[in-house]
Amino acid sequence: MTMAETERESGTPLRGHDCIQSYLKTLDSSPGVYRMLDEQSRVLYVGKARNLKARVSNYARPSGHSRRIARMIADTASMMFLTTRTETEALLLEQNLIKQLKPKFNVLLRDDKSFPNILVTGDHAFPQIKKHRGAKREKGSYYGPFASAGAVNRTLNQLQKVFLLRNCSDSVFETRTRPCLLHQIKRCSAPCVGRVTEAEYAETVRDAERFLSGRDTKIQETLAAQMAEASEAMEFERAAALRDRIRALTQVQSVQGINPRGVTEADIIALHMEHGQACVQVFFIRANQNWGNRDFYPRVGEDVDAAEVLEAFIGQFYDTKEPPRQLILSHGIENPDLMQELLSDKLGRKVEILVPQRGEKAELVEGAARNARESLARKMSETATQTKLLRGLADAFGLDAPPERVEVYDNSHIQGTNAVGAMIVAGPEGFLKSQYRKFNIKGEDLVPGDDFGMMKEVLTRRFKRLQKEDSDREKGMWPDLLLIDGGAGQVSAVHGIMAEYGVEDIPMVGVAKGVDRDAGKEEFHRKGQRPFALRHNDPVLYFVQRMRDEAHRFAIGTHRAKRAKSMGKNPLDEIQGVGASRKRALLAHFGSAKAVSRANLADLKAVEGVSEALAERIYGYFHEKG
Repeated sequence: MTMAETERESGTPLRGHDCIQSYLKTLDSSPGVYRMLDEQSRVLYVGKARNLKARVSNYARPSGHSRRIARMIADTASMMFLTTRTETEALLLEQNLIKQLKPKFNVLLRDDKSFPNILVTGDHAFPQIKKHRGAKREKGSYYGPFASAGAVNRTLNQLQKVFLLRNCSDSVFETRTRPCLLHQIKRCSAPCVGRVTEAEYAETVRDAERFLSGRDTKIQETLAAQMAEASEAMEFERAAALRDRIRALTQVQSVQGINPRGVTEADIIALHMEHGQACVQVFFIRANQNWGNRDFYPRVGEDVDAAEVLEAFIGQFYDTKEPPRQLILSHGIENPDLMQELLSDKLGRKVEILVPQRGEKAELVEGAARNARESLARKMSETATQTKLLRGLADAFGLDAPPERVEVYDNSHIQGTNAVGAMIVAGPEGFLKSQYRKFNIKGEDLVPGDDFGMMKEVLTRRFKRLQKEDSDREKGMWPDLLLIDGGAGQVSAVHGIMAEYGVEDIPMVGVAKGVDRDAGKEEFHRKGQRPFALRHNDPVLYFVQRMRDEAHRFAIGTHRAKRAKSMGKNPLDEIQGVGASRKRALLAHFGSAKAVSRANLADLKAVEGVSEALAERIYGYFHEKG
């Protein structure tokens, strides 16, 4: 009997190599996924293996491991296993579990937002061109991904100049009676009021889709020929419009920068690592056009090699995204054939993984690698500055250690209407915008403008959620410092909420303007302490002001969006059976939605196109509302 078996039978908890050794006799050579857990059953690491027994036996060896793996082995108190039919299935399961569990010792992609696309709708006689983000449920043709909303907006702006496609919603399209401003500035052909035939509009849609697909070689030639014809026919206004469209098309092509001739559809992925940090730069090449780039900063350790980082990045990045036909990499990965098979299965056609050494593809990778190197240098510089500011914050407010997570709260409303609360988060890497949260104030018993009551509702909901989702404070969701907008009264109110939820141990500071309400004269309030101020030129003061201003900006933006939505809302839109034409008839008959709500049943029945049943439904809707 081995020592591990003896300890297992005696009830002594096993750790490290002995713990791992004890599992070997239960494993076979099947492919699968393994998880290493600590004594609190927290997942330390998720890995996949072609042969589970062979892979786990490597961890059972007492030497020959990197420092990161040695620390992981030492913390291991138990393991979990799941066998799969193939190694490809194991790779897919591994990446899903890493994204879900976020283990401490795995390479982790932290920013995994969806990317925007351009959508040409397919369910209307006059298709709309617009930005789209998220699941592709709407009918139409999708083109992308683009690296950012800015890249999409720039392209859409130019495409409107070239192809004059509408971007208004179907409901706006149906209710137009005269051309909108976009037609006046030559950005739309005004199909809503018949300024272009369905056949003519369909031809421009085909041209736009050819351009977005990279098949635009004849578009400029066609426009140039049309311009010459218009000029010869002395239709100088039409010729000038066609000239402007040709210029816009040329500008689209020029602003895209890198437009590779030999790469039709690919993601260029380059990695740069330095001092235990990494930056992955991704360039999106579609239809031989550069549709922007984005940098990512995966969580890595000092002894992780490039092959492991890139493989983990690719697996997690394409978990929810459609891969292109080619991935062109700066470094090789550990299992290229396996990853290629996985992505090909996902796409339904072959995906190639390349590491070019020369030619145009190598030049593209070199450019992406340079961007990755420069981005990481900027990031490391910003992080060093941020770390210094967080240390200063700890000194100023008497914290035990620099905070890893600072939450800042603010409210916004106009005389109590459309009230919202906002939370922003800052940490060693700056503002963590993916962690921002908005709170629609729901309290019906709140007096309009009751800032104390609003803050109480926001903090109550926040702490309830934290206790539900991370009661053990092990997931990094709890703040190390709370900053609230307000003085002694706000601090006292918030402290009462914290006491109610048993979280008084979280430091909390109120930031209030001084007597003159001037920036730079802020006073800081803490429960049971006298207010104090920082010197006028203290960098920590500027840091606090920047966080407070960011919270205020986010709160104001959220409030404005809510207010705009409520102002544009028409109650008729919520009534089943009232479409665009019937809404138009009702508004034309009564003059406003408010007048419709006050109309009696007989008057509603008198409206053209409104049946008796629909009139009763409309009357019932407003009667019940009242």
